[in-house]
Amino acid sequence: MQAEVKIGCCGFVVSQLEYFKHFNHIEIQQTFYQLPRLQTAEKWRQIAPAGFEFTMKAWQLITHETTSPTYRRLGKQIPVSETDRYGRFRPTSEVVEAWNHTATFAGALGAKVVLFQCPASFRPNKVNVANMKEFFARINRQGFQVAWEPRGVWPAELIRKLCQDLQLIHCVDPFKNKPQYGEFQYFRLHGITGYYYQYTDEDLHRLRMWVHEKPTYLFFNNNWMKDDALRFIELIHRDA
Repeated sequence: MQAEVKIGCCGFVVSQLEYFKHFNHIEIQQTFYQLPRLQTAEKWRQIAPAGFEFTMKAWQLITHETTSPTYRRLGKQIPVSETDRYGRFRPTSEVVEAWNHTATFAGALGAKVVLFQCPASFRPNKVNVANMKEFFARINRQGFQVAWEPRGVWPAELIRKLCQDLQLIHCVDPFKNKPQYGEFQYFRLHGITGYYYQYTDEDLHRLRMWVHEKPTYLFFNNNWMKDDALRFIELIHRDA
């Protein structure tokens, strides 16, 4: 039997009403840069059709240091004296507060999965591993499934051990890495050669095989994400 595949895009690539006509799933990107007002989450949830599902990225204050260029889109200025209190899952009240705000927004949105995306600079050293362990032991997950996407080079054994111990879903681009742990798969497709890559029919058939046996969230995050996602939905339906 074919496992369930939840297909969508990373963000609203067209108007919301147009998006809702084509897809039943989305990963919200905006929450990574700056959390919108709670009224925005409530509005999105209200206008979405029945059965539509949101996932979302956790706020960058948790995972990224203030030197990251992504902070240019943050809606507030971090005082220089406090820059070492953000990012890398640091055991600080500021990072925990950022999670609490993230969880509140996710709850208002009705999201089931929250994704923590780390920068490539987040290396598998003792400090970062210890920070992760303390962070996930300390926070209240409030019933959310948690996915983790390490963008740097991490040993597969360490990823698998961390995900198993901390109950994380290992998020990957399946064309670049293999998922190491999780009761379901969480795939983010960034383009084989970069954002401007358009997936070929052969690529999509390969992808079809990878989602065959285990439930999968699958979000396209390339320049052709809408077209590629719709083509993959058509492929799935045709095979079914």
